[in-house]
Amino acid sequence: MNIGFEGRVAIVTGAGNGLGRSHALALAGRGAKVVVNDLGAARDGVGASSQAAQEVVALIEANGGEAMAHGANVANMAEVEDMVDQAMQRWGRVDILINNAGILRDKSFSKMSLDDFKLVLDVHLMGSVNCTKAVWEIMREQNYGRIVMTTSSSGMYGNFGQSNYSAAKMAVLGLMNTLGLEGAKNNVRVNALSPTAGTRMTEDLMPKDLFELLTPQAVTAGALVLCDEDAPTRYILCAGAGGYASTRLFETDGIFLGTGQQTPENVRKQWDGVSDTSNQQQLDSAGKQTEKFLVKAMTDMQAQS
Repeated sequence: MNIGFEGRVAIVTGAGNGLGRSHALALAGRGAKVVVNDLGAARDGVGASSQAAQEVVALIEANGGEAMAHGANVANMAEVEDMVDQAMQRWGRVDILINNAGILRDKSFSKMSLDDFKLVLDVHLMGSVNCTKAVWEIMREQNYGRIVMTTSSSGMYGNFGQSNYSAAKMAVLGLMNTLGLEGAKNNVRVNALSPTAGTRMTEDLMPKDLFELLTPQAVTAGALVLCDEDAPTRYILCAGAGGYASTRLFETDGIFLGTGQQTPENVRKQWDGVSDTSNQQQLDSAGKQTEKFLVKAMTDMQAQS
């Protein structure tokens, strides 16, 4: 069945270049009305220009679509609220939000200033928080919403020189996990995209022939699945160069130590059991971990009685 977005309104942040541009064009090409958000800053977040966003709007309109540009800095809540207000005034709803805007300030942790650390968190994490907060009640009241966070393999697995970026990209997964639970009853589904693409953020990090395999369009194909009416929720989709996979957090079954046995020495002695993956499982919420440990404790109590 074809995926389409007729009658839907989408906001894509950081949509003037790279992945955001690809997402915005693809959504519009399948019928969505699109807010093309872009501050127009350089890769490190310096500067501002509306030119890139206006070019994307012009492309959409030239192909018969509807779009508007907005230069909100996603780290500034007042500007984000103005962007959402303008979308509501023009189209009366917001159905899709792709939190894509980002910057890089790469350095090893020992050489990184706290200002550079905080700035990257402000854009990636608080930018996602601000944009999501601005559309959250709209989506809840209309009983429909599709929100995509942009995470990264750097966050999930680590990458030298990117402690700030990695921290932010892992944080949006925590945001996704809780908002997916909170939005469920109002049909607001929240997912995450982990892209590998050849954009201005990565163009000097790899050889040209490999860079050209990593097309933004390959990632966008996955992103649009997360924007669809039949999207999953709390799902991490990894996409790049035509490859698609999911990342999930699993917890081992673990071991149990009774009262009087709960010492660091005994924990270390049973480390193989703590680490054994044979009965690992994906937990639906934080409470499931507490439930698992209490079941082990109660089972032991019953065996002792």
